[in-house]
Amino acid sequence: MKRLAVLISFLFTLVPTFAMANEQGASALDITAPSVTEHSGVFNGKRLKYQAIAGETVLKNAKGEPEAAIFSVSYIANKPGKGPRPVSFIYNGGPGSSSVWLHMGVFGPKKVVLPSDAEDDGAAPFSIVDNSQAPLDVTDLVFIDPVGTGFSRALGETEAKSFWGVSEDAKSVARFIRAWLREHNRWNSPKYIGGESYGTTRTAALVHELEGRFDDVSVNGLLLISTILDFSLDAYDPGNELVYMVALPTMAATAHYHGKAGQGVPLEEWVEQARQFALREYAPALLLGSRLDEQRQADVRAKLARFTGLTEDYLDRANLRVSYPRFNRELLREQGVSIGRLDSRFKGDEVDAVGETPETDPSFYGIDGAYTAALNHWVRDGLNFNPDREYTIIGGVSSWNWKLGENMWRQAYLNVTPYIGKAMRGNSQLRVFNAAGYYDFATPFMGAEYALDRAGVDQSRVVYKYYEAGHMMYIHHPSFDQFLEDIRQFIKAK
Repeated sequence: MKRLAVLISFLFTLVPTFAMANEQGASALDITAPSVTEHSGVFNGKRLKYQAIAGETVLKNAKGEPEAAIFSVSYIANKPGKGPRPVSFIYNGGPGSSSVWLHMGVFGPKKVVLPSDAEDDGAAPFSIVDNSQAPLDVTDLVFIDPVGTGFSRALGETEAKSFWGVSEDAKSVARFIRAWLREHNRWNSPKYIGGESYGTTRTAALVHELEGRFDDVSVNGLLLISTILDFSLDAYDPGNELVYMVALPTMAATAHYHGKAGQGVPLEEWVEQARQFALREYAPALLLGSRLDEQRQADVRAKLARFTGLTEDYLDRANLRVSYPRFNRELLREQGVSIGRLDSRFKGDEVDAVGETPETDPSFYGIDGAYTAALNHWVRDGLNFNPDREYTIIGGVSSWNWKLGENMWRQAYLNVTPYIGKAMRGNSQLRVFNAAGYYDFATPFMGAEYALDRAGVDQSRVVYKYYEAGHMMYIHHPSFDQFLEDIRQFIKAK
């Protein structure tokens, strides 16, 4: 790899902003000049030379004043071949997470390698290697860190919290994408936008911002990875029965993995049995509430025990309603361990044997150190972008505004799926890719199915893919390979 750090006289998209800011006395902007480096690699068997651009895009308000700097890393093929080359805009979720996970875990030209079988990542040095499966052979890649994450931040007199909300966040990312398209003259390129976890929520809100204007940016595909669109499926509020229904197939898959249920039955077949039970028997029983007769209650309880690996006594005392934190603590209680939320393959030691829920999530502390080291090493050393600031991995935002629209006096729950349905009705070539891990309790796969089955989403243009892993399915090596092949085929498809 040949590195060539180039300081250029503009600030990635809106360079005059810096001079203007100095004239106004806002010297605290401290924008770091972009770094442009040249690289080459082999991706899916195809050798490519590509340019990496690491830098900050300055967003300005209606008065022309700088209000935010959004950090991004772009990977652009030097000789892309015939026809307009696709470009994919990638981010993670949180809200408050940088794009580190998708950048250094699966999509970027460099990746950090973690143990495949749900083991702790330990301590440095970590293995950071060329990612020969990165989809650079079919699309350019732009990794975006929203305000409050990575190196991105508010500028001048602007308060960072003005960007922290479902709509506010989507508007700022849409502004970044429009600026990037102007800077790189890519208006006629096929465009894909996608994220993980809350990043899927952002994707739905973002396509609304991009396509909801007369000068809309038409999008070719949405990449939904570990999807959360309907937030009624994420709250164990009294009376909310849907959250138990959508978690049940994930519990069945987890019990199968840990040898507590479904032994001798292939995982996919076992999950399908649990899915049908959840829809056709479990959900109706929950909806009946106290009107559920004793015989039917006993029948449902027995089947629930069969799928979850929990005892009928425990399920009876839980009134047939077991939250995933309770499940994650109860399933392997006799072993003195709990299981992970992001990835229920992970097991963590507990301080005692009587806790109701896990002390912490072993599937998060099992991966965080490696990604932090990998991102800082690659961006600061490999890409020569090294500002004197911390790179905020996750947790850089607070007081998130969950309301959609300014005039909504009452919002029972957040559901951004209608944005996708509307965008598909207005764009006949918009397609959706939905990726889910069987062992993900943060965003259970049935929750995505439930949301996308509604709100006018055209099922003929939705691709569903499942992996024998958790929230970040790509840390599982076989799922990593299959996931990227699925993404590649989705982008190449008409």
